[in-house]
Amino acid sequence: QVQLVESGGGLVQAGGSLRLSCAASGRTVSAYTMGWFRQAPGREREFVAGISWREESTTYAGAVKGRFTISRDNAKNTVDLQMNSLKSEDTAVYYCAARPTYRDSYNYWGQGTQVTVSS
Repeated sequence: QVQLVESGGGLVQAGGSLRLSCAASGRTVSAYTMGWFRQAPGREREFVAGISWREESTTYAGAVKGRFTISRDNAKNTVDLQMNSLKSEDTAVYYCAARPTYRDSYNYWGQGTQVTVSS
């Protein structure tokens, strides 16, 4: 089992920055693909960014590409999401997720952290 705990959410003005962090416990996630998702009120949860276990590849949703950066520290069992140039449409609950590399879908989820961007 993997437990994921997000932190770093909050209220920020449009154009500002926030850094989200996800701490994993219960099992090392160094061999897991890690990702960030978000869910805005009245909308389905959507993929934001993902990073492979060797950090060889990262993927981003089109809406955040160039503004958000995902990174991981396998020694610390953490994955971060640096969010710059935030927009009001980035307001959502952000979730950290993990999956073993052999799985196509994420099967471990954090409880989420609220990000609110005021315009």
